[in-house]
Amino acid sequence: MQKSFWQKAAMAASIVLLAGCSQSISDYTAMTPEFKLDRFFVGSGKAYGVMHNWRGQQGVRFVADLCGEWRQGQGDLYEVFYFSDGRVEQRHWQLTQNADGKVTGTAGDVIGDATGQLAGNSLYWQYVLRIPYDGDTLDVTVKDWLHLVDEKNLINRTTLHKFGFKVAELTLSIQQLDANADCAALKQQVAEIAAD
Repeated sequence: MQKSFWQKAAMAASIVLLAGCSQSISDYTAMTPEFKLDRFFVGSGKAYGVMHNWRGQQGVRFVADLCGEWRQGQGDLYEVFYFSDGRVEQRHWQLTQNADGKVTGTAGDVIGDATGQLAGNSLYWQYVLRIPYDGDTLDVTVKDWLHLVDEKNLINRTTLHKFGFKVAELTLSIQQLDANADCAALKQQVAEIAAD
C-alpha cells in the first residue's frame, strides 16, 4: 500500500525536526560578545537559579556568590550556594582555558574532569557531578550550555542525566559585579563550608 502525499510530507517534516533538535558549539562561533572565562569569571559575581524536575515542575531555587582569580589561563572559581530549602553548599572550580577555546575543570564534587569548548559567545561542557540525594549521594551527568548575553550577564541552561535519561533541568543567570574584587573573603567561606 502506497503512502499518501500527506503521510510522506509528515514523515519528511519529522525527520527535519529531529535533525534540527541537536546543536553544536560551532553553531555559535560568529556570535558576540566573545565569551572568555578569564574575562567573565574574574572578580565577584552573583547567580540566581531554579531547578526543575523531569516533569518540568519547579523545585529548589538558589542564590550564589561567586569570585574568580586567573593567572595565565589557569583559574580558581569560588562559589557559595544558598538554597531555598536552607542548605548552604560550596564549590571550588580549578579551571584551565586554552588558546583554542578548550576548557577543562575539576572540583570536589565533580568525578574526574569537566571538559568543554568555547565558541563565540558560548561554552558547552560536560561532567559527572555527585549530588546529595535522599540521605545519600547520586552521580549524574551534567550537560551545561552557557551563553554570554553582554559583557556582564550570562544565561546558563543545564540538564542532568542518569542512565541516559534527563532527570532535571537548571536555569540560571549570572552577573559579573566587580572584575577587580578581591576573592579572599569568599575563598575563606568556601574553605570553612568544605571543612564542616
